[in-house]
Amino acid sequence: MNNQKPDTETSGEPANRLAQQGVSIEAFQGLIREMYFEKDVARGIPATFMWLMEEVGELSSALRETSPEEATRVSPAELEKRRANLSAEFADVLAWLTTIANVAEIDLGKAISDKYGSGCPGCQEFICVCPDEEKP
Repeated sequence: MNNQKPDTETSGEPANRLAQQGVSIEAFQGLIREMYFEKDVARGIPATFMWLMEEVGELSSALRETSPEEATRVSPAELEKRRANLSAEFADVLAWLTTIANVAEIDLGKAISDKYGSGCPGCQEFICVCPDEEKP
């Protein structure tokens, strides 16, 4: 296990490796694997799934708190704070989903490409024309 601290920029702050590389599914999945894989495997998929569901609940709350109706009830500064939280909750959900994929040995980039790379899985068009009553 590599316990080295991340590279630092001249400011002494840890370098943002994803910003340096450009964010891609592959880079993010690799980073999450590097940071958490041993802990994630020890925790297992069922317990990790529960963490994912907790984060989905937090995302739901953050979405509600930034809804157009709610936005009219709070100050611009409060709305900005809530939107920053919303952004963080999206990142948390993606991180926990990626954690499960790592433990399950799923390459998310390949899975996404295989399922959506040729268009909508339902109608095979790049602009979905499936009836609204159907999934997706």
